[in-house]
Amino acid sequence: MKKNLFSTLLFFLLTSALTLQAQTARKFTINLTDDGAANMVVFLPEKPAGRAVVGIPGGGYSMLSNTHEGYAWSGWLNERGIAYCVVNYRLPKGNRSIPIGDVEKGFRIVRDSAAVWGINPWDVGIMGFSAGGHLASVISTLSPYELRPNFSILFYPVISMDERVTHVWSCRNFLGEDQKNPKMVHDFSTQNAVKRHLTPPAIIFSASDDGLVPLVTNGLEYYKAMRNAGNDCALFVYPTGGHGFGFGSWFKYHDQLVTELESWLNAHPAPQTDAIRVACIGNSITDGHGIEMAPVNGYPAQLQKMLGEGYWVKNFGVSGRTMLNKGDHPYMKETAWRDALAFKPDIVVIKLGTNDSKPQNWQHQAEFENDLRQMLTELCPDLTPVKTKKSKKAKKAQPVKPQIFLCTPIPAFKSTWNINDSVIVNGVIPIQQKVAKQYGLQVIDLHTLYANDGDKMLKDGIHPNEKGAHRIAEIVAAAIKP
Repeated sequence: MKKNLFSTLLFFLLTSALTLQAQTARKFTINLTDDGAANMVVFLPEKPAGRAVVGIPGGGYSMLSNTHEGYAWSGWLNERGIAYCVVNYRLPKGNRSIPIGDVEKGFRIVRDSAAVWGINPWDVGIMGFSAGGHLASVISTLSPYELRPNFSILFYPVISMDERVTHVWSCRNFLGEDQKNPKMVHDFSTQNAVKRHLTPPAIIFSASDDGLVPLVTNGLEYYKAMRNAGNDCALFVYPTGGHGFGFGSWFKYHDQLVTELESWLNAHPAPQTDAIRVACIGNSITDGHGIEMAPVNGYPAQLQKMLGEGYWVKNFGVSGRTMLNKGDHPYMKETAWRDALAFKPDIVVIKLGTNDSKPQNWQHQAEFENDLRQMLTELCPDLTPVKTKKSKKAKKAQPVKPQIFLCTPIPAFKSTWNINDSVIVNGVIPIQQKVAKQYGLQVIDLHTLYANDGDKMLKDGIHPNEKGAHRIAEIVAAAIKP
């Protein structure tokens, strides 16, 4: 038995080496720490397709299994024009910031080197195995936008940090003394960190008979969180295979796995490197509340289809949020706001004000104008009024980046949740128009243009249905791309 296994492994290593020689143009190592304790081994393909994958080996946070869960993938990925960068991170030994910092540094290097390495900086994914799958999911959910991957590939991942339902030593090695802190256990059980629109698409591979990292309390939990958020996620569960199969040719379903992975990758094309970036900022109407699979059917997603490949539209909507910083749920205190700024958009579509009309929020109406100005100037520090202080004569607005479109709220056809259309009309909209005029911004008057679309609403009379989202997308698209 051992002899057969040795022969299989030898054959696998030899064929991998031949594939590597045929498809890899360059291989080199970059130290991530001065002493080389953490490094990144880079495999660049002969014919770059523009995509890159950062590999995160497993090993229970006590070792690195960087052969079949690391280097062995280089030939298959390079053959498809995908650059591959394996991060040999330092072990946490109770200090989680160590491996997180190593992977984030590797990601920064990949994106900073994109032009030289033939990579689209916004087509960089992460691929993690077991404990490395947990680390990959941490980067996918908790890292800043500029260090977050564009897609995630998770093999039999540790997801939960509750040692009762997952791999005990991964939890203890990663969290250290914080394993006793329920908040830390909750926060780093990454199914709890998934965010609608903001967590990248994911594909998960596991075996039903994995006895080391139970699928039901780990990979399946991540899938459920992604699906409940409406995010793009696929889950493949094989009948047998146990734990740790990685790229191993001995895995019974190896050929099926790589075929399914390739199909999934091909179904997720990246935006063009020179695409015009459009950030949709707003409340639940932008978010797509009440619309099944809103990331696919909400107004920003439909706007993307209308604008075409030359544009890259991202949804930064968060339900229930207000423009008012003293509102019950201020938008500018959200992760989505920080992500929208980090996105560095060319065009911004702002659709806030509906929730500000609620009595508990509109009591702070005197601050609405200043809060709107704050949002505008944080988005565009070069934005200046079109009138000088010394003269009442208006001067022509100078082109600035990003171009900002200020949307009036759609009508509140019902007063659900105490949303008040009279306040919207007589309070919110006049302030929006005043500020827009002062800065020379274009107003998209959704309140007027959507007034006859009451039949395209959900029963609450506040949120558009899928047809209503299509109508909003039409109006916004006409303003952006006449």
